[in-house]
Amino acid sequence: MKNRKQLLLFILISATFSTYLWQCALFQPAGTDEPKFHIRMNQLGFLPNDLKTAVVLSSEEVSTLPYQVVFQTGENGAPEVVYSAEAASLDKPYGNFNYTFELDFSQVTEPGEYQVFLPDHGIQSHRFKIGTDIYPTDALIGYISQQRCDYNPFLDTLCHQHDGRTMYGPMPDSTYIDVRGGWHDAGDYLRYMLTSGNTIGRLLFTYRENPENWPDEKNALGLPGENGIPDILDEAKWGLDWMLKMHPKPDQLFHQVADDRDHMHWDLPQYDQSDYGWGPGESRVVYYATGEPQGLLEYQNTSTGIANLAGRYAAVMAMAADIWKHDLNDDGFAEKCLTAGEEVYAMGLAQPGCQEGTPCRSPYRYYESTWHDDMEWGAAELYRVTGKAEFLQDAKRFALDAGVTEWMGQDTARHYEYYPYMNLGHYALAQVVDNPAFRDTLVNFYRAGLARVQARAERLDSPFGYGIPFIWCSNNLASALVNQGLIYEKMTGDKSFRTLVTNTRDWMLGRNPWGVSQFVGVGRVTPQDPHSVIADITGREITGGMNDGPVYGSIYGQLKGISLHDPDEYAPFQSDDVVFHDDLGDYSTNEPTLDGTAEAVVFFGLLR
Repeated sequence: MKNRKQLLLFILISATFSTYLWQCALFQPAGTDEPKFHIRMNQLGFLPNDLKTAVVLSSEEVSTLPYQVVFQTGENGAPEVVYSAEAASLDKPYGNFNYTFELDFSQVTEPGEYQVFLPDHGIQSHRFKIGTDIYPTDALIGYISQQRCDYNPFLDTLCHQHDGRTMYGPMPDSTYIDVRGGWHDAGDYLRYMLTSGNTIGRLLFTYRENPENWPDEKNALGLPGENGIPDILDEAKWGLDWMLKMHPKPDQLFHQVADDRDHMHWDLPQYDQSDYGWGPGESRVVYYATGEPQGLLEYQNTSTGIANLAGRYAAVMAMAADIWKHDLNDDGFAEKCLTAGEEVYAMGLAQPGCQEGTPCRSPYRYYESTWHDDMEWGAAELYRVTGKAEFLQDAKRFALDAGVTEWMGQDTARHYEYYPYMNLGHYALAQVVDNPAFRDTLVNFYRAGLARVQARAERLDSPFGYGIPFIWCSNNLASALVNQGLIYEKMTGDKSFRTLVTNTRDWMLGRNPWGVSQFVGVGRVTPQDPHSVIADITGREITGGMNDGPVYGSIYGQLKGISLHDPDEYAPFQSDDVVFHDDLGDYSTNEPTLDGTAEAVVFFGLLR
């Protein structure tokens, strides 16, 4: 028995050490003798009929680059080579790598676990799967739950119990109003109607597209335990309840809790010592949606109306009314949501324009400048629920004004200028419109946007095939592009943009210069040091959060308050154009966001 135990221990140690050496060979930190070839690919894997490609970055010129796709039968099973070919030279240098190649193994369709090998150079990829259940939507929804304010199930505690005191409202400034609830926006503790409305809309849309797919493993508080409601709807209701609080009367709407004074402290939410004038850790400001410039200290926004917020508010409340009435048999909550949606929609009609985020000590804010798309979405969803003809007419009018999503094909934009980055209004209206020709117009708006991004991708000629601009929160744009492409193909059957869409999806999941999935804990190599107070102080992984994403070096260099805490382990893979840092100090590329994660929930859900 003693010898047998020693043998088992030797095998275990040997296997562990072998795994360690393999990982070191693949992911050596900067400053060591790095391999000359690097395989970049989707770390989750592929659906059986997906386009399946990988990019190889090389610092060495070779005449041929053979590769193999190997089926792994299990941890101790014998591997089997199922596909062999030569990589295609792309003749597209990137950063420090003068040679790039593409591997296309789309012919491999059998479900299972695989690796890619470069046999002439001793390089292997991480393991990846081919199958139908490879996108863990529950992880992303779990991250959204981690962002809850008031009761936070991740921390099992209450926070921000004094929110908030009003500014700019019809009541005297500093009037107390109960606006507890909702979600923290990102690594900070602000709460925005602007992003929360879109988050709820993405959750409800994803549920509605495939209502049978969603488990019930958590209760309303986000704790383990069934409650008869799918977890995705529990999460949406957490946001809906907060949005209802932010609309206390038929003609009133608040839009933001707290401002950038939040950033003066690095505390867990329950210990937040931010001082908004009522004492450290006491009430925070809640801003009324005036549709006019706001800002209490040095900086102000340039708001022109509230229709952007009102349209999204109406859309999510109408969707909620439909779901809670017909799927959950809760007529009372459904009626409450529908009434609120119609009231706020009327406010949007009366105040066209955009309510931006409200700054204070810093110039940074959400610059949203588009609103016709939101009002189209709101009107279309209200028409779907009520059948009132005026909503259909409004939706058609706003659809023509909205047209093609404006960031598509552009090289740059201000922060959140063309938010939200994918117009669900066109899809919602196409489902209820009474004129086939008008439906074709809506489809053509989607097609034109995708074509613009594809043309930009061809112009940039990157080995990774991207066409999005790397503005701050580029992953939001990438997710929105994937969503639009999947929805367009669903509506039309046209596969013209499948390569663009797949390349963009895979970019977020590891087919990028750094070989890093942009989702914390989702993938083989994921961000370890996200810009998050909760992750930093607790030492726990905030699984599922999607980071802001890579940015132009020119943007990174101009942002205030960024200082890397550690040497850049991805320095060899940075370029003069685009940068990404897995570092606590980089809030521009490495901060998980609420609404960005929700945008990705859509395509994770559509690909389930």
